[in-house]
Amino acid sequence: MKIDFAKLQYQYQLYKEEIDEAIHGVLDKSNYIMGDEVRSLEENLQHFTGAKYAISCSSGTDALLLAMMALDIQPNDEIITTPFTFIATAETIAFLGAKPVFVDIDEQTYNMDASKIEAKITSRTKVIMPVSLYGQPADMEAIQAIANRHNLKVIVDGAQSFGSTFNGKRDSNLGDISTTSFFPAKPLGCFGDGGAVFTNDETLAKKIKSLRVHGQSKRYHHQYIGMGGRMDTIQCAIVDVKLKHYAKDLALRQAVALTYSEALEGKGILLPFIDAKASSAYAQYSVRVKNREALQAQLKERDIPTAVHYPMPLHLQECFAYLGYQKGDFPIAEIVSEEILSLPMNPYLSKEEIDYIAQSL
Repeated sequence: MKIDFAKLQYQYQLYKEEIDEAIHGVLDKSNYIMGDEVRSLEENLQHFTGAKYAISCSSGTDALLLAMMALDIQPNDEIITTPFTFIATAETIAFLGAKPVFVDIDEQTYNMDASKIEAKITSRTKVIMPVSLYGQPADMEAIQAIANRHNLKVIVDGAQSFGSTFNGKRDSNLGDISTTSFFPAKPLGCFGDGGAVFTNDETLAKKIKSLRVHGQSKRYHHQYIGMGGRMDTIQCAIVDVKLKHYAKDLALRQAVALTYSEALEGKGILLPFIDAKASSAYAQYSVRVKNREALQAQLKERDIPTAVHYPMPLHLQECFAYLGYQKGDFPIAEIVSEEILSLPMNPYLSKEEIDYIAQSL
């Protein structure tokens, strides 16, 4: 049995007629930048998430930049975040000249450990940036309480978690600003790069909309230093089609995860843990194993692809050597990075495929 990790082609075939029609609608109008489909997607994202404002943009990385720029993050400001995430989380902080300040992760959820945040707050701290890793929000109740006590802003890096919830609220409706990615392999993906920024603050929304078009207040009048951060019309049209089916696909992802957990229970593998206050979009189904490389090689022989998200914590990456962290500074992140293994995950995995993967493991 040959397993497809993400089944992107399968999904395209499911919605091919609608997607092709949407793409050709853009081609026929040739409104490739900021066309009607951009506004349509943003309105539908607002309806789905409950956030007052959804602003599409060019990628999940640029969504983070736009969020920080909207909050006027300056060189030498500090942003508290996690070392166990994709590099974009901290890379964007450093790109703006600010300082990423890491706290270790919770050993069950792999998200930022809220109990370690307050010890890292200084007079230069401006933002707490939790990541909703693998699709599950961090402990937003505790994080928001800390932010409120210290008059800090919260940016949620929800690149992997669109559609997840915490205390019944969609993850895009958490914090001062929330971001997501529509990279093709994400739970809701486009056919290239794309992302979105969400907020309930009208002033921030207006600024983000301006920043994504080079800080324009009106054409060729520039209020801010901004960027070319627009999501093109074709990609918006594609995501708008897929969003119509997303509630169903999200439920299927969660059903696949449950089937995995039932098949792997009691097999000596540490399975994903979902907080009772949260739900996960399951961007990944990630387990912890010993002898990971040997196991991956054996699974590959059985046509089962795997991935490692992520093999090296950010504090040990060469590009962040200037921060002065050393091995041992964040022991839980370091242990998890050596053991984590992502199994094939998509809404369309069959029980037979999951059983084959489980038996192979």
